[in-house]
Amino acid sequence: MILENVDIVDDISKEDFQKNYFKKQKPLLIKNFASRWEAFDKWNLAYIKEKAGDQEVPLYDNKPADAAKSSDAPVTRMKMKDYIDTIKSKPSDLRIFFYIITDRLPELLKNFTYPDLGIKFFKRLPTLFFGGSEAHVLMHYDVDLGDFMHIHFEGKKRILLFDQKQSPFLYKVPLSVHTIYEVDYENPDYEKFPALKYAKGYEIFMEHGDALFIPGAFWHFNRYLEPGFSLSLRALPNKPNVFASMLYHVFIMRYTDKLMRKLFKAKWVNYKQKWAYKKSSDALEKHLS
Repeated sequence: MILENVDIVDDISKEDFQKNYFKKQKPLLIKNFASRWEAFDKWNLAYIKEKAGDQEVPLYDNKPADAAKSSDAPVTRMKMKDYIDTIKSKPSDLRIFFYIITDRLPELLKNFTYPDLGIKFFKRLPTLFFGGSEAHVLMHYDVDLGDFMHIHFEGKKRILLFDQKQSPFLYKVPLSVHTIYEVDYENPDYEKFPALKYAKGYEIFMEHGDALFIPGAFWHFNRYLEPGFSLSLRALPNKPNVFASMLYHVFIMRYTDKLMRKLFKAKWVNYKQKWAYKKSSDALEKHLS
């Protein structure tokens, strides 16, 4: 992979952000962004444990979803306090996906301030994501295609970003928003996945309080290097063509895939994996010719 650093700033004006990052759909890392919040000292695992410790939460791990089950089925459930104790006490790949603050912990809503950067955030869905020191999230892009601000807390985190132009080199699985399961983005096997060598993207390391602007439909791979959690603030697509594509992704593509997965289970999953490999192999051959 051909990886570059994103631009890094300590602060940025709304005008500069809109002109050089939002309109250009270019990622940006803002260091220590959340430290400006009045309640910044509450953004840690200890506070979450205190306020939501008795809540039962669904947990996921690094393994691909079982083909015989729903793709969003958790591997287990646990009380939040036990989950936090687990990831803080030992290496773990367990993570919490899409914890909606508005529903689960609404008092957190008054503990942060939406960035004043000219983005119209969808205030119904501020969400948290948690992970242990061995957790990662499969390379994917978000089905709603929205821009979002990703703010990280506690331990360090590594993120890889690619725009949609790189899809042919990433082994994108058809009728889905993820890549082939076997691709290891920490130790890429360029003999098995040669097209990956030509994918151009960004590598970012996040620390406590950092904020990362991720443009809509950008591929992202998240790896928790230490136990931590992140807050995502989302914006719905506002361009008609992107909004139409979002409707297709959410209501046609996703449900078509779910139906085929329910009907054919592992056969459908394996077929898509082979299809993805062929498409990227063809793209590589065209690129090199």
